[in-house]
Amino acid sequence: MLSITQRKGIKLLMDQEIVPAIGCTEPIAVSLCVAKASELLEHRPDKIDVFLSSNVIKNAMGVGIPGTNMIGLPIAISLGAIIGKSKLGLEVLRDFDSDDLEQAKKFIDEDRINIFVKEGILETLYIEVVSSTQRDKVKAVISGAHTFFSYIEKNGEVLISKKFEEIEKGKAPITLNLKMVFDYAHESPIEELKFIYTAAIMNQEASDISKTEMHGHNVSRVLAGSKGMSLFGDNPHSKMLIATAGACDVRMDGVKVAVMSNSGSGNQGIAATLPVLSYAKEIGADKETLIRALVLSNLTVIYIKQHLGRLSALCGCVVASTGSSCGITYLMGGGYEQITFATKNMIANITGMICDGAKSSCSLKISSGVSTALLSALMAIENKVISSQEGIVDEDVDQTIRNMAEIGKGMEETDNVVLGIMTKKRQ
Repeated sequence: MLSITQRKGIKLLMDQEIVPAIGCTEPIAVSLCVAKASELLEHRPDKIDVFLSSNVIKNAMGVGIPGTNMIGLPIAISLGAIIGKSKLGLEVLRDFDSDDLEQAKKFIDEDRINIFVKEGILETLYIEVVSSTQRDKVKAVISGAHTFFSYIEKNGEVLISKKFEEIEKGKAPITLNLKMVFDYAHESPIEELKFIYTAAIMNQEASDISKTEMHGHNVSRVLAGSKGMSLFGDNPHSKMLIATAGACDVRMDGVKVAVMSNSGSGNQGIAATLPVLSYAKEIGADKETLIRALVLSNLTVIYIKQHLGRLSALCGCVVASTGSSCGITYLMGGGYEQITFATKNMIANITGMICDGAKSSCSLKISSGVSTALLSALMAIENKVISSQEGIVDEDVDQTIRNMAEIGKGMEETDNVVLGIMTKKRQ
């Protein structure tokens, strides 16, 4: 049983990691950094130089920017300079109109923006913005987390200089394991957990847009069409795919709608909530059981990301779908042992799916993850589990998670190859 201190620490962690976001979080974080620099400059910048880690560039090159019908970093940077309000965090581009958009396009056309890969850094999430006029210059850096300003300097005067890791140590963040995750979801007072239902409904509302509008590759509409129903059937599996892919279709296409993110990723938030919500509706689960399953799913994602890091060469749907598989297993009546089985089954199956940037086709990868989540949960509830004699699975479920994270961190060269391919295509 968890102590009150442990429960408070876990709740604080969830409050920090589950937040609303409009648009893909990497270009939006760049926009946020630009907004902060421009605010401190107190004038519209004449020039903006942006230096980014390769992971950030990879995730920002091909994704729609909300409300613009445009993709990529230049429009995100330009809007951040013109209308961005840094106090809004990952909703920094929430408020702009057609006039603002035209000004942003003009700013791009005037060739005021330069984008570079930041060399010689260890951080996978690194954003450095230098905004300048003829008189003033501001440098702002986000690193470690999508909204964490680690360095700010104006005209040579350092205003902020701190490391994300040091701040986290100062807060004494709680170190999770899967048993703690399960105990928190299963035993905590339900009033403490109800916030997660709001997150799921927010993501469902984003998904509902795909029912009446065409977005991205329309994966959800293809699945829901007559041919899709003929092949996949009208069943819990297909409904989970439709709901989850729908929110991704909408979000990756640049619709200006908020979703509840998880660990800095909207797609992770979507994939950790909608499969669980959809399955709960299908079986008629009561609200309390649904809420506990949603918490289990989302907290599992947060736990795995503690080991894997914010950005990785591994596709985030591997992590998020592992969470949802745990939540689905819980809805099926599984206890802690079955939850460990689902986790091992997931890691044995889709570890190795690469991330080749945020884009509309992410809905395909999310669909693959959701399908695997349901299969892994089904096997788990039948007490079928991949053994420690096979591949990267360990007898200890927490070691299995660490093994997956080690693979993700060891795929640095894969990241470089992927970015090289993507960059050559743009040239």
